[in-house]
Amino acid sequence: MTATAPHFGPSPSTAAPRRPLAAAALLAALVGMVFGLLLGGAGPASAHAALTGSDPQDGAVVDTAPKEVTLTFSEQVAMGSDSVRVLDPDGKRADTAVAPRDLHSGSTVKYGVSLHSGLPDGTYTVAWQAVSADSHPVSGAFTFSVGAPSKTTVVLPTEQAGGGLVGALYGIARYAAYAGFILLAGGAAFVLTCWQRGAGARPLQRLVVRGWMTLTVATLAMLLLRNPYTGSGKLADAFDLDGLKAVLDTKPGAALVSRLLLLGASALFIAVLFGTYAKREDEREKKDLTFGLATSGTVIAAGIAGTWALAEHASTGIQPGIAMPVDILHLLAVAAWLGGLVALLVALYRTPDIGATAVRRFSRIAFGSVLVLTATGIYQSWRQVGTWSALTGTGYGRLLLMKVGLVAVLVGIAWISRRWTARLVVSGAERLVSNGAAAEKSVQGAGAETDETAAGTEAEAEVGAAIERTGAGTEGGPGTGAGKSQAEGAPAPSAEEPARAAQLARQRAAVATAEKKRIRDADPERSGLRRSVLAEVAVAVALLAVTTVLTSTEPGRTEEEAARGSATATAPVAEGPVNLVLPFDTGGENGKGTVRMDIDPARTGANELHIWIDSPDGKAMDVPELKLAFTLESKDIGPLPVLPVRLTEGHWTASGVQIPMAGKWKVAVTVRTSDIDQTTIDKNVKIG
Repeated sequence: MTATAPHFGPSPSTAAPRRPLAAAALLAALVGMVFGLLLGGAGPASAHAALTGSDPQDGAVVDTAPKEVTLTFSEQVAMGSDSVRVLDPDGKRADTAVAPRDLHSGSTVKYGVSLHSGLPDGTYTVAWQAVSADSHPVSGAFTFSVGAPSKTTVVLPTEQAGGGLVGALYGIARYAAYAGFILLAGGAAFVLTCWQRGAGARPLQRLVVRGWMTLTVATLAMLLLRNPYTGSGKLADAFDLDGLKAVLDTKPGAALVSRLLLLGASALFIAVLFGTYAKREDEREKKDLTFGLATSGTVIAAGIAGTWALAEHASTGIQPGIAMPVDILHLLAVAAWLGGLVALLVALYRTPDIGATAVRRFSRIAFGSVLVLTATGIYQSWRQVGTWSALTGTGYGRLLLMKVGLVAVLVGIAWISRRWTARLVVSGAERLVSNGAAAEKSVQGAGAETDETAAGTEAEAEVGAAIERTGAGTEGGPGTGAGKSQAEGAPAPSAEEPARAAQLARQRAAVATAEKKRIRDADPERSGLRRSVLAEVAVAVALLAVTTVLTSTEPGRTEEEAARGSATATAPVAEGPVNLVLPFDTGGENGKGTVRMDIDPARTGANELHIWIDSPDGKAMDVPELKLAFTLESKDIGPLPVLPVRLTEGHWTASGVQIPMAGKWKVAVTVRTSDIDQTTIDKNVKIG
């Protein structure tokens, strides 16, 4: 009798479960449904920046043709030489066709283009396209009229920037890049931290290498598609060398090139991990190499994650210095969790010898990753959404809620997986004890039969040697004339016998592997764990799709700000001047009075101000000093100082006062009635 080798499975007589074809079909259906909903319901990628104002305003009718057209944006944008075009009613260029002028003032992002002189009356169309600071294209158009509105022959494209075939291909490349990074970083992390013996497992090697290849191909595709994606939208422009050169000079282009360089370093990392590391047997040397690979791998993974953080949402908006490191941590946690899930699934299905210890280690890493994801996700949600209304009232907020729901489902399934892991550990321990007891009993009962067993074993060995010498299983097997002549001292074995022995060895190994796989597949605990991990991976695929769309969608915070700015910019133009009456009291002798102010025409652009100061008895009142300031608090513009000129006693004026944007402006008036008596009074007024 011999002791049975310990294993994590039932007896060989237990039937193996069917292959999970239904689960695979469910996974494919889920992926198709999510992509259909996201790609069918979501339009082209919105950008972080939005047009918040213009001069002339959209739909405005001006008496004379302006000298230039200005556009104001919510965030920093990049403008090209042909980013703004002004077209007359016949569709001809009304601007001078030069690059837009940068008219930034403080936190105001403004660009302007000059127009030809002597433009005739009619309706003019302004078409613009730019690239926001978070790398996404944005475009739009509006009209204004000179003299009176007229018919126009201008036909604008229906597709927004970043749409069409190029936009779809760019979106697919973005998704593939995220997926490749998760498989590359998460698979390598699983091998190093959870199952170091997996470095020699071909299925895990193929998983990590395919992740590297996917990320590399996707990055190259994004680099080539970047020019048409942010420009013409024509696929043929992907091979325009001048356009590619222009892309390399941008922040997104530099990020993609940096990613390719880091992928070169990661190729060396993969070669060492699955080459030298997998073959290293000395425990001390392997421990040192594990530390070195873990350190270098973390640095490379953080660098690759940083190429997203440096070029997308985290790099613009509020607190970019905090947001970018948080974004890197978020991506690394996603890779460790979801990539490790896929590696675990592959190991459970394709490798026969992964044990409960590796599963338990990954369970701890996954739990830590969820904690990091929760902390970084809360900060990112606050930064990108800002208000509860934006969470439910914007596309970004609704996608974020969908993502949170999928994460909750994923955590729930992970909890089930942890239960299967615990059962696997307990079951494996029980089988080890059972097998150990059986072995001990076998040894005790074999004492009286030692000689007989030894003799039998020796006889079996002699028979086996004779069978191998005679070429058992071939033509002329045991008992034939050929076999007898060889057994009686015929010539030495032929050259075919070593090949036959090697073939038999391979057959025995294949049979042993198949038996091991059959026992593994028949283990109910392992089968339950595989099903739960498969469900986790299915939800993770959907989660990655939502995340990809989320990263190319305008954040809720800026969408609300842009909507407020657009509503203000398109508000009806006020008729006639605005009149203000502001009582004041400086506290000194003759310090009381009233300021009356006229703002004409109370629109964006140049305005003329007239200020009268009256004493309490209604007579003109002279003061040593008078100052004004305009502030648009909703856009953080101002205060814009104005120094009026004294015309006569109690009458001051200021001409050419520029109001850059329509909105509710705070007008502050400072009156000084003596050397020490002064006060400031203010009032909000809607201009434009």
